[in-house]
Amino acid sequence: MTIDGPSGAGKGTVSRAVAKRLGWHYLDSGSIYRSLAIAVLEQGVFPEDEQAVADLARSMRLEFNCGDTLTVYLNGVDITRQLAAESTGNTASKIAALPKVRQVLLQKQRDFQRQPGLVADGRDMGSVVFPDAEYKVYLTASAGERAERRYKQLIEKGIHANLEQIRKEIDERDRRDQERKTAPLVMPSDAYYLDSSNKPVEQVIEEVLNLIH
Repeated sequence: MTIDGPSGAGKGTVSRAVAKRLGWHYLDSGSIYRSLAIAVLEQGVFPEDEQAVADLARSMRLEFNCGDTLTVYLNGVDITRQLAAESTGNTASKIAALPKVRQVLLQKQRDFQRQPGLVADGRDMGSVVFPDAEYKVYLTASAGERAERRYKQLIEKGIHANLEQIRKEIDERDRRDQERKTAPLVMPSDAYYLDSSNKPVEQVIEEVLNLIH
């Protein structure tokens, strides 16, 4: 199953819950790009240097521990807290537009597919990474609500945040993701459209599960 959609739509929360209820594996493709973004920032690589970023993508070693929450290790170091930073998200959006980088990470993502099943969330899971997925969902919400959710997430984690700045960055990220030439954010023609605005998360989870049941 693939669950695609813009930043802040609730893909991660819904996907993890669905995977846990079904007993399936889970892939957070955004964490792969965000992990690479952290490596880029830490090593001082320019996000626009396509070859350098692609080389870094090949060499990085990632480990995912998906319990009640997702824990991500980059080259043996827990980077989970850094994944939520806005600087990480903005850099991830930039490097995600680089064709060579996407090609390197494509196989890393496909390697997650195994029995009994996989729930993969991202922006091009159903359109590019797993085009033959049996179930596809396009999960979205209004830009205002997505900004509010993101703001609350950061505050709860003790990270300083500015709501207006988050709203502006979400708008910019949406535009960048939709307009990039390689694997842009689109709704697959065979996907189920689900707007999570003003809906409790449990209701959204049940709607997704009903597609399978």
